[in-house]
Amino acid sequence: MTVAARPLLVDVHSHVYPPSYMELMRKRAQIPKIIKGADGGERVVLLKEEEGKGANSKGRPVGPQYWDRDEKIKFMDTHGIDVTQIAHAIPIPQVVSLANPWLDFLEPAEATQAAHDLNLDVQSYCASFAPSSSSSSSFSPLTEKRLFGFGSLPLVPGIETKKVVEAVKQIKGLSYLRGVVMGTKGIGKGLDDPGMEPIWEAIAAAGLVVFVVSLRLRSSDLLKKRLTRIGILQHPHYGIENAFGEQDNGHVLALGLGFPFETTIAIARLILSGVLDRHPTLKLLLAHSAGALPALSSRLSSCVVHDPHVKDRLQHDFRYYLGQMWYDAVTYGPEELALVERVVSRANGYEGKEEQIEFVDRVTTRAHAPEGAFPGVDRIMFGTDHPFFPPLDGEGTRWKSVDENLDAIAGVAGWGADERAKVMGGNAVELFDLEL
Repeated sequence: MTVAARPLLVDVHSHVYPPSYMELMRKRAQIPKIIKGADGGERVVLLKEEEGKGANSKGRPVGPQYWDRDEKIKFMDTHGIDVTQIAHAIPIPQVVSLANPWLDFLEPAEATQAAHDLNLDVQSYCASFAPSSSSSSSFSPLTEKRLFGFGSLPLVPGIETKKVVEAVKQIKGLSYLRGVVMGTKGIGKGLDDPGMEPIWEAIAAAGLVVFVVSLRLRSSDLLKKRLTRIGILQHPHYGIENAFGEQDNGHVLALGLGFPFETTIAIARLILSGVLDRHPTLKLLLAHSAGALPALSSRLSSCVVHDPHVKDRLQHDFRYYLGQMWYDAVTYGPEELALVERVVSRANGYEGKEEQIEFVDRVTTRAHAPEGAFPGVDRIMFGTDHPFFPPLDGEGTRWKSVDENLDAIAGVAGWGADERAKVMGGNAVELFDLEL
């Protein structure tokens, strides 16, 4: 019997703390920082509440899985990941990136130098991997090139945009870096800040992918002071002050709601500012499947057309822009993943303005869309968020968080082998132009 070839599996959402970043964090006395725990192990403290009393106090353990490439490869082998795209923290092939808090807590000059050094670190991390160590007794990868990365930009309040543009040029020249990782506040005022225009232009011209990942702004008192000093108002990242209440729920609400809501608001603002109209070739990859944005896109569209300040601002219906971006598949459930795909699949039906097409014609066209066609699937990609969400019972087992996302891809109603193969790896190979 012939065994069918398995699809390539690429992780586009993976993080790493390179050695130079670890040293930077170890030297810090203020949040964010890395401290020694009571057990002698290191812990990363990102949030003010992690220093106080409660279940989530004293930060979270940070071990070799954050910086050791062998640990990353071991994780990949355990879960059948061929390639990882690393964000500053790392990605089966994996595409890895630096993990938050990135460089937000540094002054402009420090951030510029740190970004330069970190980009070289991630390039070396990926490029120096030896193919001879690319497999284990339990897993044979489909490619020798298993690690690619996102570069870091010195996106901090007060930075000269030309310094950020120089960093974009550096990243473009590093062969294993295929994009940049970016938080939701840009250089201090958000992704809709007019001051970001030269940066968007440079990134689009370079053809780099922007991986947008959320970060709780309230976690850094130092950042708050700097934002206040230069006149940027500080707002709760999810829009409602004290929404998490007084009950100790660990990190559940911050991670389960705070991060996705932050992404939702940031990308809605970006769309409403016209960034995607001015830079139609810009490639945005949204973490956590863009949070609540797919579910609320029609509501946002209705709000736009009923608001006299906004209704004539965009070239297209709000829903159209969701089809111009890419999404990780970190939803943990097939129904949620299907919602993202269906919303993205319909996006091109909203090209232009509603009033430009007769209502009856528009409704008829949507009602007769080809059955079994899933165009939105081309914009969704598997991710793990490694090294976060490890099993509570230790590192020796498969990670439930990874298996939930693999099961979600397998369980979306209507998807066949072709759709699943695209999401598992084919789309990432195309978007990042991976030579495997």
